[in-house]
Amino acid sequence: MVSVAIDGPSGAGKSSMAKRLAAELGYTYVDTGAMYRSVGLYALRAGKDPADNAAVEALLPQIHLDILLKDGTQHVLLNGEDVSSAIRAEEVGMAASAVGANPAVRAFLLDTQRNLAKSRDVLMDGRDIGTVVLPDATVKIFLTASPEARAQRRFAELQAKGEQADFETVLADIRRRDDQDTHRATAPLRRADDAVLVDTSELDIEQSFALLKQTILDHIG
Repeated sequence: MVSVAIDGPSGAGKSSMAKRLAAELGYTYVDTGAMYRSVGLYALRAGKDPADNAAVEALLPQIHLDILLKDGTQHVLLNGEDVSSAIRAEEVGMAASAVGANPAVRAFLLDTQRNLAKSRDVLMDGRDIGTVVLPDATVKIFLTASPEARAQRRFAELQAKGEQADFETVLADIRRRDDQDTHRATAPLRRADDAVLVDTSELDIEQSFALLKQTILDHIG
């Protein structure tokens, strides 16, 4: 089985690139965030407070998660039910944030993610995939860009949506997020020793995609 781990800071384009790369290469894209949302959804449906660590931990033996690729789109299955749409609700996002701070949930999902990587070719993105989740990944990439480049992309996205935005505010938010991610107590963001550094500060979307794809192919050949 081939496993590809893509880590990097917020705004580096990890998820959009990872989804496209997985589709292009025929791998299963594992959306780790969707897994936390699924646990949050299960807790809400069970009438439990997602922030109650003991209550949520008691539910974990009842949860089975799987990822399927159907017509090129990822579907998340919670005990056999396709919850891909249900997990996008605002309250589920809040629940996901709460259960994500639960050590038992993190350990449970770690096992689930590693088991997926044992049974199929996978591509995962996040902040601790190469360092914690898949330390033996076939290919490890640390995808980054300067804070200014990431802020410019985010600023352009907001403008395209017609939303009011201030570049300096966007840049400050990205720098604050970087600081939080690199200094958090559990699985902080850092480049794995054997990860390939891919800096897309000076590249457009198509150039970035081509570089990432070639980097993966070079390491699995």
